[in-house]
Amino acid sequence: MDFARRSGTLLLAVAWLGIIGLGWWWFAAWEREQHNPNHALSATAAEVVLERNRAGHYVADGEINGERVTFLVDTGATTVALPMSLARRLGLTLGAAVTVQTANGPKVAYQTRLRSVRLGSIELADVPAIASEGMEGAGALLGMSFLRHLEFSQRDGRLVLSRPRS
Repeated sequence: MDFARRSGTLLLAVAWLGIIGLGWWWFAAWEREQHNPNHALSATAAEVVLERNRAGHYVADGEINGERVTFLVDTGATTVALPMSLARRLGLTLGAAVTVQTANGPKVAYQTRLRSVRLGSIELADVPAIASEGMEGAGALLGMSFLRHLEFSQRDGRLVLSRPRS
């Protein structure tokens, strides 16, 4: 009887661990979707359509120099801006130090150039950027050094980016 009782307790514990594990997995996936609803971009050769996240921001996965990066679209950023940890991971060559004005006050950043920046079907070469110790997280701000080459419009919680018609 003692063996049967221990076996039942063990099976119950395993079942609860499975339920908790599935709940954690589902919640983590839900949370990722809320932060970045654009992990699978809606893109054609002509345009990229981004969905606004719950916080009202446009977050999307893209690439810098062929490496996957999560971007926050920021029309208020003069250039593409990277945390120093990401710049190091990408092996970027840092240039002159500059002072940049951020929401948290002035910060020191270093000029650099990105061989390529891709968002969906849109790819640009030789994009000016900065790298800063003051930035948190692993993502990058997709600033105007990239966006100025595109046409963009916002409507109904969507941001449509496209190459200018010639």
